[in-house]
Amino acid sequence: AYCYHGQTLLVSDKCGEAIRSLQESEKFFAKAEALCKEYGETKGPGTTAKPSGHLFFRKLGSLIKNTLEKCQRENGFIYFQKVPAEAPQLELKANYGLVEPVPFEFPALNAHWTAETVAAFDLTKRPKDDTAKPKPDEEVKPLKEPDIKPQKDSGCQIS
Repeated sequence: AYCYHGQTLLVSDKCGEAIRSLQESEKFFAKAEALCKEYGETKGPGTTAKPSGHLFFRKLGSLIKNTLEKCQRENGFIYFQKVPAEAPQLELKANYGLVEPVPFEFPALNAHWTAETVAAFDLTKRPKDDTAKPKPDEEVKPLKEPDIKPQKDSGCQIS
């Protein structure tokens, strides 16, 4: 978020704040990269996932680096703005391009669903002889395949 916020600040000619935002982004990216590498080296289920090798993660690292270099270069010969000590605040509430979410409410329970009805669905009380018996497999007869020999003269030409 800090990376993209820095790009937005650069476009609006706030290069000093953009540099600080990108430095903050670089700091969080380094922290995330360390966690991703640690996650990829752990033993157990899910070890095939390597978040640090994911395309988005790799592209984000180069995007942060390139944008920060661009901001520092432009601030050095165009803007000459001071880099603030504190990172700019992110706007967490988007005010464009999004639809307001509709709060979800569970529908009211029907009068037929009482405690007795719900208790009747106890699966431990099902009949034991209700198990489905698998059908015996039918014997598959082998088919005689035609003997096809490759022909040299098929009529096809490569030009």
